[in-house]
Amino acid sequence: MKYFRTHILISVDESTIRAGVKNFIASLRNHLDKYSLTDEIGILETGSIGFFGKGLCFVVYPENIIYANVTNEDLNEIVTEHFLKGRPVKRLIVEKPERTQYDFNYKKRIVLENSGIINPEDIEEYIGVGGYEAWEKALLEMKSDDIIEVVKESGLRGRGGAGFPTGLKWSFTAPIKAKQKLVVINADEGEPGTFKDRLIMEGDPHKLIEGIAIACYAVGATKAYIYIRGEYKLCIERLRKAIAQANEYGIIGKDIFGSKFCLEIDIKVGAGAYVCGEETALIESMEGNRGTPRSKPPFPGVKGAWQLPTVVNNVETIANIPSIIKNGADWYSAIGPYKSTGTKVYTVLGDVKMPGLTEVEMGTTLRTIINEYGGGMKDGKKFKAALVGGAAGVFLSDELINVNMDYESLKNYSAVLGSGAILVMNDDADIVDMLWSVIRFFRHESCGKCSPCTNGNELLFKLINDIRNGKGKEEDLNKLIQVSEVMVDTCFCALGQSLLMPIKSAIDNFKDDFLKRMN
Repeated sequence: MKYFRTHILISVDESTIRAGVKNFIASLRNHLDKYSLTDEIGILETGSIGFFGKGLCFVVYPENIIYANVTNEDLNEIVTEHFLKGRPVKRLIVEKPERTQYDFNYKKRIVLENSGIINPEDIEEYIGVGGYEAWEKALLEMKSDDIIEVVKESGLRGRGGAGFPTGLKWSFTAPIKAKQKLVVINADEGEPGTFKDRLIMEGDPHKLIEGIAIACYAVGATKAYIYIRGEYKLCIERLRKAIAQANEYGIIGKDIFGSKFCLEIDIKVGAGAYVCGEETALIESMEGNRGTPRSKPPFPGVKGAWQLPTVVNNVETIANIPSIIKNGADWYSAIGPYKSTGTKVYTVLGDVKMPGLTEVEMGTTLRTIINEYGGGMKDGKKFKAALVGGAAGVFLSDELINVNMDYESLKNYSAVLGSGAILVMNDDADIVDMLWSVIRFFRHESCGKCSPCTNGNELLFKLINDIRNGKGKEEDLNKLIQVSEVMVDTCFCALGQSLLMPIKSAIDNFKDDFLKRMN
């Protein structure tokens, strides 16, 4: 093994690939070779290092210096000044918040513990940091009931939006006798502003594979599918490579570790319909049908894909599993508040200095996430609102900026964690425009299965469009709420039932924005 005095960890994800990172890496290698530094400085291609809108970026480790918006023209200066003379190029260094996910000494990461640190395309690097130890422990030392009990006691709840207890969901399927059972991973991620699962998969695909293997063994499934949106090309590429490597090493496949347990993992590529985030619509799409929701019961855990018992979990949920099995339920349940244990991964976007991906302990306040992880408000502007939980979330005003971000605390304000997206807005933002954009999205994504959703979204869009164009009346605000309340009671699935939260929170907390648009 070769040892280097310094490592350069370069973010290779969808955004940096579009920015030309592959050519940049080749140029960097040439510069290091030119100054005879190839044997002293190692280059590691890794996943996202956590922030966006910064062009080509990399971390110099162990100094923990982050360079961003770097071009090929900057390389000679960086190599000669920093790597030869020990003088970092200050104009290209990212000024990090006081508390940050980009600090590799940060110890509270669970899902993202390897992201930005290891090469996601090398199984040996994952094994080198303890990867697949939890899978070995689960398969060779534990019974399936024991695994489910540990997950139950950990308090892990689904991270896809609903927050249903994961161990409880598994316990419905495990006792069922069937010729085959399935585990399906929902990696469709159609919520606007949400791409946490994409970066989890890009940065650490083997952690997802390990979590899937443990879940399958726990419920008795011998086949698993990752249902992933077709636009996630790099994720698909890395997952396929990870599955192939796991097969090659005997980590999945036939008679794993001599246990007689067999497991096959496959990828199903979706077409990007938002409604396919609903588990039964996802299953319909997976089977090759039009992606529309099914009636429940029966629930997928009893009769799912191809009428087989099917456990459907989100990417982030399953990525927690290896750490829980490895460290125990007590370790995990000690993180975060009661009934909302563990950490949560967020995409923090909008009017913050450091938009990006962050993982924090459940119960961390919204203020802390914005100021201490997102770097605070950009351009010295004041905080006005945050849309929390994606398009199907709620608009929180500055009066609620100190709310604890966990399931139980948010419930007090009729709010949800949802998909983990936090869109931060300054005092220039117009909530009418924001709500118009949300309603337009739901109108576009309505699948047409039920008329309350189809017709309701059309009526909501007409009302918000009139308000936006100065043709609305104050009574239209009550109509928006009334229509969305009827949709909660009559729509077939969560897509139509979800609009009440953004509509009601926008009107309740920012009514003046609407009144300004009226005569």
